[in-house]
Amino acid sequence: MVTPLRIKDIPKEERPRERLRRQGVERLANKELLAILLRTGSRRESALALAEKLLARFGSLPHLAAATFEELVAVPGIGPAKAADILAAFELAKRLAEARMEFEGVVNCPADAAQMVLQELSWADKEHFMIIMLNTKNRVIAKKVISIGHLQASLVHPREMFKEAIRRSSAAIILVHNHPSGDLTPSKEDLLTTERLREAGAVLGIDVLDHIIVGDNRYFSFREHGLL
Repeated sequence: MVTPLRIKDIPKEERPRERLRRQGVERLANKELLAILLRTGSRRESALALAEKLLARFGSLPHLAAATFEELVAVPGIGPAKAADILAAFELAKRLAEARMEFEGVVNCPADAAQMVLQELSWADKEHFMIIMLNTKNRVIAKKVISIGHLQASLVHPREMFKEAIRRSSAAIILVHNHPSGDLTPSKEDLLTTERLREAGAVLGIDVLDHIIVGDNRYFSFREHGLL
């Protein structure tokens, strides 16, 4: 039986924490950063081996970031505490990205808006409907998920959506949702929902500038295709 490699069996200068201290955090591979987050491995494998297994199990960092608590604890070696640490780390990263976006994000074209949500929504396995809220200069105020539906549809009520936009004093919004199938073709429901929300926004004085569908790291803009 081959004894698994432990962190303490790795030369000290090559261990993730030591490499971080000497070379900087940006020089570490994803598995090394994840190993530091995990802190310890299991009886059978090191933290580094466990991190590598996690990345292989979910296929990519974005897929790992989208994993649920139940999916994480189903991985041998990942207990409730480690699962909670992973979820908390990815949520902090998400909130940091949103905080930076509030100060730096300006939407000049559909591609700008799409880039703000592609990473977050492209690999989600359920349909998310969110809005990007803008001020009068098209600077992003915030973005918010309004509803999470099943694989084929999500329910969006104008009251819930515009309540958030009014609270943030938004001058305009961009509608965003994902198609987990990767097919970006707008459905009949997508078209009807867009028109209903556009009309509601007109009554409230909040412009609906675009509706963007994302999936498989691509996007479809209603405005670019003359649908809005």
